[in-house]
Amino acid sequence: MICKKKTLLTATALGAMTLATSAMAERGTDGQLNLLLWQAPSTLNVYLSTGTKDMLASSLILEPLAAFAPDGEIVPRLAAEIPSMENGGISEDMTQITWKLKEGLKWSDGSDVTAEDVKFTADYCMSEEGGCSQAAKFDAIASVEVVDPLTVTITFDSPRPYPFQAFVGSQAPILQKAQFENCLGAAAATCTEANFGPIGTGPFMVTDFRTNDVASFEVNPEYREADKPAFANVNLKGGGDSAAAARAVLETGEYDYAWNIQISPETLNQMLAAGMGKLEVEFGATTEHLKMNMTDPSPDLPEGERSTVAHPHPILSDENVRRALSMAIDRNILNEIGYGETGAATCNMVNGPAEFAADNTDCLTQDIEGAKALLEEAGWTDEDGDGIREKDGRKLSLLFQTSVNAVRQDFQALIKQWWQEIGVQTELKTVDASVFFGSDPNSPDTLVKFYADVEMYTDVYDGTDPGTFLAEHACDAIPSPENQWQGENAARFCFEEYDAMVEQMSQTSGTEARAALAQEMDLMLTRDTMVLQPLISRGRVSVSSNALAGVQMNPWDSEFWNVADWSRAE
Repeated sequence: MICKKKTLLTATALGAMTLATSAMAERGTDGQLNLLLWQAPSTLNVYLSTGTKDMLASSLILEPLAAFAPDGEIVPRLAAEIPSMENGGISEDMTQITWKLKEGLKWSDGSDVTAEDVKFTADYCMSEEGGCSQAAKFDAIASVEVVDPLTVTITFDSPRPYPFQAFVGSQAPILQKAQFENCLGAAAATCTEANFGPIGTGPFMVTDFRTNDVASFEVNPEYREADKPAFANVNLKGGGDSAAAARAVLETGEYDYAWNIQISPETLNQMLAAGMGKLEVEFGATTEHLKMNMTDPSPDLPEGERSTVAHPHPILSDENVRRALSMAIDRNILNEIGYGETGAATCNMVNGPAEFAADNTDCLTQDIEGAKALLEEAGWTDEDGDGIREKDGRKLSLLFQTSVNAVRQDFQALIKQWWQEIGVQTELKTVDASVFFGSDPNSPDTLVKFYADVEMYTDVYDGTDPGTFLAEHACDAIPSPENQWQGENAARFCFEEYDAMVEQMSQTSGTEARAALAQEMDLMLTRDTMVLQPLISRGRVSVSSNALAGVQMNPWDSEFWNVADWSRAE
């Protein structure tokens, strides 16, 4: 039986755990840590990627000012403390937040970390020429001022009741100005040496990086905690598939940790029976879903115009089609075959924390006949009896893409079957995960390029407030040639009403009010427009060896958030 594991740690408990772990190990005494990310990292600069795999790898090196702990609490990383009105870090009018760096911080090359690096990182991600996939975290920043070498003040263009977006969490770390100062805007993707080998402040530094393959790390000699990390080096292997990754930890013992296990519950339980490892599971903000392309991906269009807002989608612009596609899906069956107790069928993109989740369950009931009737009423009919509906001479035919993964291929096959029942012809496409979640702006097969009609993958956000995640679906977050195909709004969803809610959210204070608005925004993305079609609320599921100690799964930040505290089990 696969059981859901809930771990809520207070700041006090986290401190006690850290002290206990550090007392057990000394820096570099535990040899090599072997990690498996079967979706191989393609860059170590998280600002050039929408892939969790790249964020995880970069989080071994790069750090933000603050991180999210497993209980959702914001805890200092490079910052000396978390700003508040009480300590003077947040202005009374909520238009400014001031961060103070810890004293004595060093980059791995031995140079000082200063407020200039913080300001530069904001400049990097706010460049008018684009080139930053996390730009939504920097929305509404009017200026970033260096007060002194250890102090930086961010001024917003209006009151920001929740200012913990830029520089908070592993998706928004600090970059070294000296290394990246010639990599702004359009030049960002061209700085291969820096992107593949960033200088950081984390417990490790990269010694070798081969994109979509393997990365090697060694202890950062300048890491601020002298007795950490326990491991001398890290071997991070990418590629393969989820089942092989799980097997390498749970059955053969070749690796210490494997991320993102997506295999059938039956197969996973068989592997766990070997007794060599255990599940690391937490439920937070991870949702497997379908994206409907609101723009035309046709190869008949010139390159640079495919999947751009200049060309609306000829089929999926019809809301009736999007709604019928959702109605035909049996989400409960998908969860049964794909996730079992490590997932749950859902109609929401925002499933956690619970107070932010909307009351939205209509999609959980499959309705094949209702979907047929809706298409019929909308004028999509099968005139020639070939089983495929058409309208105005266009067949209801879709290209459905996702990454190579056994569970996702099972989902594709079932969804294709259900769509066939309502008169939709579906061509399936699979892309190697390292490419699909990759950052190459020249690749035609990335999820942000979206040269297909429908795509499926998991969306996740860091932290316990989904405000930034919801803002990533605003009109100005659409990937395009003009911003080097960076941006989270891969569906090309663009509604003035929604953008107004994004702005309202940025000025809304209080959990209750923010939760109510988040629910309204989520419903617009899902129930009201069906541009995003949630399928499964997934737990973060990884596996670790019994020989590994100190692991604490974190549903709100990098799974490697406390890798400096990992050690060999005694």
